[in-house]
This record gives sequence, structure tokens and C-alpha cells, in this order.
Amino acid sequence: MTNERVRPGQYPRQSTTVASETATVAVARQMVREACAEWGLDQDATETGTLLISEIVTNAVRHGHSHSVRVIVEQPRPGRLRVAVVDKSRRMPELRIVGPDSTGGRGLLLVDALSARWGTDLLPWGKRVWAEIETEAGGR
Repeated sequence: MTNERVRPGQYPRQSTTVASETATVAVARQMVREACAEWGLDQDATETGTLLISEIVTNAVRHGHSHSVRVIVEQPRPGRLRVAVVDKSRRMPELRIVGPDSTGGRGLLLVDALSARWGTDLLPWGKRVWAEIETEAGGR
């Protein structure tokens, strides 16, 4: 894992590249918990960030068709926590409405409901799916 030290005016970021497999979800969740603890973020931010990364990583593992994914946790500015996953697929995630009897397909609905904003950035080699939440401005 890379724990990038920051200069004045920059904000913290952690990232790691891991295998694209189901076990990666637990690794990503732990990474968010540890980053939030290190940065002094509150329990609500930690729990929400953990749930968001779970959903985004699960989608990347299921649909990203990559051997590995890059998991990123950062504070792009005071009062914000961003979680992201990079995979090698350029297939964009789709927000779908599913029926009450469906056993899956609600991940992006949760991301949309819980995040202040989320999106997808196309990259030359794939995409980055990210979600941001607001945190206590003093947390860091």
C-alpha cells in the first residue's frame, strides 16, 4: 500500500493495487477503516466510506474484467472523503432500477443514495469509479 505523505496544501491519500477477486472487498474495507482512523475521521464517515468502497470494488471485480484493481482512499479537500477503484475495463457502470425480488443490482443505487457525489473517469487504459462524502471539516 502506498501512503502518500503530503506537503503543505495537499491532502492525504492511500492506494494499493490488489488482485481482482472477491477477497479484495475485505482488503479495501480495511484500507478505508485504517485511513479514516489515521486521519481522525468520525465513525459515520468511516462506516459510509467502507460501504461505498465495498460496492464499488464489488462492481469492479464482477464487471471490470481486470486481473487487478487499484483501490484509492483520499481526502481531496477538507471535509471530504473520496474512495475510488481503477480497473482496466472502459465499460461504464450503469445505475439500474431492479425489482423487489432481484438478488443483486443495487450497488450503484446505494452509492448514489449515500454519497454527496459520485462518478466515473475514463482513462486511456480503463476507468476510475469514485464516490465522495462530506466529513467533519476538522477531521484530518
